[in-house]
Amino acid sequence: MSKTKKLTICAIMVALATVLMLISKIIPAPWMQGGSITIASMVPIIVASLIIDCKWGILSGFVFSLIQMISGFNPPPTQTFINFVLVILLDYVVAFGVLGTAGFFYNIMGKKLWAIPVSGAIVTILRYICHILSGILIWGVYAEEGQTVLAYSVTYNGSYMIPEIIITAVVLAVLSKFILRQIKNNNL
Repeated sequence: MSKTKKLTICAIMVALATVLMLISKIIPAPWMQGGSITIASMVPIIVASLIIDCKWGILSGFVFSLIQMISGFNPPPTQTFINFVLVILLDYVVAFGVLGTAGFFYNIMGKKLWAIPVSGAIVTILRYICHILSGILIWGVYAEEGQTVLAYSVTYNGSYMIPEIIITAVVLAVLSKFILRQIKNNNL
């Protein structure tokens, strides 16, 4: 596959992910420090990784993270530079970059049809872990009195990430035959 075709596919997938994310933001979210349940906005980034490769998937995730920051960056509750950098890394760059590793997990699972939604679930769980770490390191000041920072981070981030994991895996399962055809067509 030519570099131009790879770039075009990734650009389309990032654009689709952005549209799905923006449509979802029309519904008011109850999450004060960020996070939302979207209409499968992570699926296009995962698909880019599956049909091209992880390098292009991670690049697509990185570009999508930049768009996420532009459309709704939540500054950290403290003014330290390190917290600012950690928010950018954990809540955006790494969190969305890991979506691009779906192709890696798909390949190690033997390129089976069932591996498409499973690899999607794995990478969205990795994104959830990034947000948990961010919650522990930075956002824990919002934990209620008597609540541990870990419990706060797991429940706050889980309130939107667990539905996102389920939505992503279900949509990938529904689309898995189409995605598998695209993977085979691009490997010819």
